Amino acid sequence: MSNGQWYPPEWPARIRALADGTLAAVTPKRAATVLLLRDGTGGGGPEVHMLRRRASMAFAGGAYAYPGGGVDPRDEHPVRWAGPSREAWADRLGVADPAVAQAIVCAAVRETYEEAGVLLAGPTAGSVVADTTGDDWEADRAALVARELAFADFLDRRGLVLRSDLLGAWARWITPEFEPRRYDTWFFVAALPQGQQTYNASTEADRTVWIRPADAAAGYDRGELLMMPPTIATLRSLEPYGTPVAALDAARHQDLAPVLAQARLEGDEVVLSWPGHDEFTKHVPTTDAPIGGSSA
Repeated sequence: MSNGQWYPPEWPARIRALADGTLAAVTPKRAATVLLLRDGTGGGGPEVHMLRRRASMAFAGGAYAYPGGGVDPRDEHPVRWAGPSREAWADRLGVADPAVAQAIVCAAVRETYEEAGVLLAGPTAGSVVADTTGDDWEADRAALVARELAFADFLDRRGLVLRSDLLGAWARWITPEFEPRRYDTWFFVAALPQGQQTYNASTEADRTVWIRPADAAAGYDRGELLMMPPTIATLRSLEPYGTPVAALDAARHQDLAPVLAQARLEGDEVVLSWPGHDEFTKHVPTTDAPIGGSSA
């Protein structure tokens, strides 16, 4: 592997099975992830918060990613809301139901709090919580992770308003059809609120870093940082922007057409590609390996 593209060894067998009809594609679950940005030091542009998945993880162990996860059905519950309307978000995200749009935005905010300790919410529509440290905050965060507490109830109990205006929709990627666990994932950008600090709150990560997108991409190109295609693609797309504010402004014009991997058989090779992202095209010799493995 000349770069850091993560590639599961069971993919060729699964692709062949999908092609011959012995494997059926599962419906992807909605998910959200957030590229959390802060001003870098030394005038070198913004830094993005990334976490490294534990090497013991069956799916993408050792790969770098962003805070994120699946939508909880309760993310559709009525919630204190600020920013663009749910209808406006539905139009931007390409979904028909405003309740679904709310759930995707809520998942982005909730997962960022669960995995990085950063909360994009405040007492009013124009403010943000300045400090989320302390035992009481940690107890609530743990209850959210355990799904013992709905995000809407968490906000209501603390008298907080979800700040949807602090998010910018950036990209949308869908897990390939041959994967056993699939996600339809919206990527968002957001700036680290003043006064708040990130920390490694995820049980799935063994390291977190603040790193400039260009530096992370260079590490990937050298084969030093392992990443999946959506991660490195979004990193590269951030490189032109000199500040978090500039990235948020640019989010209004980002193309949210979903990116879905395509696979085809050519002779004794599987050709795997992501439309619009030629750098990820793979030519993999077919094998007789059994279908297996796990994915997220």
